[in-house]
Amino acid sequence: MKALMCHAFGPIDTLRVEDVPTPVPGAGQVLIDVKAAAINFPDALIVQGLYQAKPPLPFAPGAELAGVVSAVGEGVRHLHAGDRVIAAVGHGAFAEECIADAAQVMPLPPGMDFELGAAFVLTYGTSLHALQSIGALKAGETLLVLGAAGGVGLAAIEIGKALGARVIAAASSANKLALARKVGADETINYSDEDLRKRVDALTGGKGADVVYDPVGGSLAETALRATAWRGRFLVIGFASGEIPKIPLNLALLMERAILGVFWGSAVRRDPAAHQANMGQLAQWFAQGKVRPVISERVALADTAAAIQRLASRQAMGKLVVLPELAA
Repeated sequence: MKALMCHAFGPIDTLRVEDVPTPVPGAGQVLIDVKAAAINFPDALIVQGLYQAKPPLPFAPGAELAGVVSAVGEGVRHLHAGDRVIAAVGHGAFAEECIADAAQVMPLPPGMDFELGAAFVLTYGTSLHALQSIGALKAGETLLVLGAAGGVGLAAIEIGKALGARVIAAASSANKLALARKVGADETINYSDEDLRKRVDALTGGKGADVVYDPVGGSLAETALRATAWRGRFLVIGFASGEIPKIPLNLALLMERAILGVFWGSAVRRDPAAHQANMGQLAQWFAQGKVRPVISERVALADTAAAIQRLASRQAMGKLVVLPELAA
């Protein structure tokens, strides 16, 4: 089979498509014929050795996919060859076939094609876990989403609206904000040319945002924390800016704000039942038309490294999907 392989942690452009042996599922695992896989920001970090998880070399990156089960390992009872599924795999998805732990595989929701399925698990799973389980976002509250045109940002907007919140989307360009409005944002802020804190204050009558969703980090984090309301919740999702901010903790003390970390991958491993419940909720919202991934690009395996680089440099909007069967 063909796979995009990483042989050493380093520059993204060193990734190459190679012929490698088809893996064999072990106990509790399944082999999936990959029809589509989605690119996420952690993929760029993993291949550079900058992520908290470092797979053994060599490996194929790619953390989420949709496809058809082709073989099952010992002890797997709820999945069978021919099942159409979606899965979170950590790594290995940028390939024609991929091994997945059976516990992280679920049926492709009705009405969802493989491309949408591949773009569904990680961003929507992360955002629902962050907003509902960690941030306790309530109907009528105000949610501020940074990096609003990225995969997790767009998912956060849709989920925030599904939970009954007023959503303020913040991004760095007019095109990105137009996309945020298209998926349901109530208000938008261009933090390239507007003062983020002043605009949030103006839009909330000086109260501030009840919940801040921050996948960006960097210098925006402190500004967004200052724009958070009394007893607001600041959700640390990631650091797409490339900079981990140093936050003065008096900003939490003065307004009794909570700074909350969100590590979806670890949460899934620690509480798989909660993850399955969240995915069930998301599938229901998809059926109701409340959430739907925005796919901006579809690329072949041979073009995946360049697509990862575009995502890492924040040149992409929405989700980028890899189609192993697509000719380069």
